[in-house]
Amino acid sequence: MHIFLTILIIEILAVVFGLLYIILASLEKIWCWLFGLISVILYMFIFLHGDLYGQFALQFFYLIMSVYGFFMWKKPDKTKIKEWPIWVHLLIIFLGSILSLILGFIFSEYTNSAHPSLDALITIFSLFATIMVTKKILENWLYWILLDILLCYLCFSISSYVAASQFIIFTIIAIFGYFSWNKKMRQNV
Repeated sequence: MHIFLTILIIEILAVVFGLLYIILASLEKIWCWLFGLISVILYMFIFLHGDLYGQFALQFFYLIMSVYGFFMWKKPDKTKIKEWPIWVHLLIIFLGSILSLILGFIFSEYTNSAHPSLDALITIFSLFATIMVTKKILENWLYWILLDILLCYLCFSISSYVAASQFIIFTIIAIFGYFSWNKKMRQNV
């Protein structure tokens, strides 16, 4: 019972800091990265406990990206929202699919991952989406909408109901973020 309560408290804190991160990111506030960093550290414990090794490893990447994103958003020349051409997204989907298959195989053969293929897919595409956030690429929100839906299912499957609820809210905020950033980008053209 003690470990369950500890995980629940960590999960609630991770959700609160995660929500602060995504709300502030959708509003283009640089301090989003600090709240994201705290959330990442808390999620490392949750995903390790849930045997989701891809998600656990992904948190290390998020840790680095939180620091990188903060410094990128501080640069005046890097603060404009941009779009990438469709061919870049097709390349991301192609490469991401291949890398997801490879990582899914590794997870299924060498770990006891609860959902090796889905864990791998989310891990790989989250890398791409996070890089897009740091560079203020509008389409990052479209990736996150799909990834948050998949993460909701993944967390639900390991009984992390609070985290699953967070990803439902993240999906809604990602939709808002897309329209908010799109409007700002069009105004700055």
